[in-house]
This record gives sequence, structure tokens and C-alpha cells, in this order.
Amino acid sequence: MIKEVSGLKKSILIILLLSFPALLSPSAANIRHISAAQQTPAYAKWGKLAMTNTKIKYPGARILDYLHVGRTTQGSNCTETFKLWLARDNREFGVFVRITFDEKTEKIRAITYQETPR
Repeated sequence: MIKEVSGLKKSILIILLLSFPALLSPSAANIRHISAAQQTPAYAKWGKLAMTNTKIKYPGARILDYLHVGRTTQGSNCTETFKLWLARDNREFGVFVRITFDEKTEKIRAITYQETPR
């Protein structure tokens, strides 16, 4: 019986030692990173609004690319800036969309569009 228990302990020890490197593998370290990447960014709501309003402002244009440039804050107002790349009438061009809103109430103050060749 004593030999069986020590054999069992030896087996458990071998299993633990063999599985320990798996706990240190890059895939195990990335579990937290993957779940963080799946969270919706805070600017997503404003990005959807930027795309919807750009489609209205530029009817017939296709949105080819989307970039969140960043957020600025001035007093109680925040401005989310996006750069959209559009194609219309055999022409490609960029549009900076700036959405300014009240930080607390999220009431939209202004939406501006600025075309750019790049």
C-alpha cells in the first residue's frame, strides 16, 4: 500500500511537471489580452454615427476604410475624430469627421466634415 501511494504521488508529480510549461506558454499569457481585445472600444458608438452621417452627406460613396484618430477634451465637451476613406465617381478621398458632444450627457454639439486628398 505504501508503495502504491508513493507511486501515485510520483505520477501526480510527473503530470504537474509536464503541464507546468503549458501554463507559461504564450497562449496562456494571451488569454487576458484576447478577452480585452474583444471588448467594444469607447469610441465605437461615435464611429458608427460618423459612418452613418458620412453616408448621408456623401450619397453614393462607399466607405473603404475607417480610422479612429483620437479624442480631445475641452471643458465639458469631447471631440472624437475619425478619418474615413471614400470612393465615389472614380475618385478616392478622405474625410475627417469630428463629433463634438457633452461629456456627461453625450448630447451632440456639432458634427463637422473636412475633405482631404490623403
